[in-house]
Amino acid sequence: MTPHWPLASLSLHTSDLELRPVTEADLPALAAQLSDDLEVDPTATRYPGLSDPENRAVALHQGYWRSMGTWRPESWALPFAVRHGDDLVGSQTLEGEDFPRLRTVDSASWLAPDARGRGWGVQARAAILALAFGPLGATAAISSAWHDNGASLGVSRSLGYQPNGVSAHWRDDRADEMVHLRLTREQWLRSPWHDRVEVRGFDPCRTFFGL
Repeated sequence: MTPHWPLASLSLHTSDLELRPVTEADLPALAAQLSDDLEVDPTATRYPGLSDPENRAVALHQGYWRSMGTWRPESWALPFAVRHGDDLVGSQTLEGEDFPRLRTVDSASWLAPDARGRGWGVQARAAILALAFGPLGATAAISSAWHDNGASLGVSRSLGYQPNGVSAHWRDDRADEMVHLRLTREQWLRSPWHDRVEVRGFDPCRTFFGL
């Protein structure tokens, strides 16, 4: 912990989960949880001499260092380690581009295979939405997933996200559809999750979000 980076003391709490910003010490354990079906950032560097699991682990490390090293109030990505008790079960990221003006957040997440099907994906997303629509003062949250990613789309829809169009992208040597969804503050406040999350340690972090 350092007084010069108060984000490290931020935490989000649901009935089953605790989310804290990822630290460098978390990276080996997170890399060990990555599954073969994880959609890797298509812009991530792939190293020809590494296997697919090794490339996913490297992308995880580089993504973390990039998010911390390039952080600005105007453009940021905050990855959280998701824990159930003492077990590290996945990661949930909250992102803001031109956030002080647009007040819109995006998100990305994954869970270890044995942590799926327990409702924890909904809880982890609800946790970062509580941060976004609560102390961060966001007015909207967006989310995108491939048309066949039923788990991600199901999480979004269960939290009240509404259709926001589709777009075509190149995927595995073919054109495919990305589904977009959007959640407004008013829709979030109608969700049963809006008051089920506890946010701790936010006040020292305000200036890092341009607030």
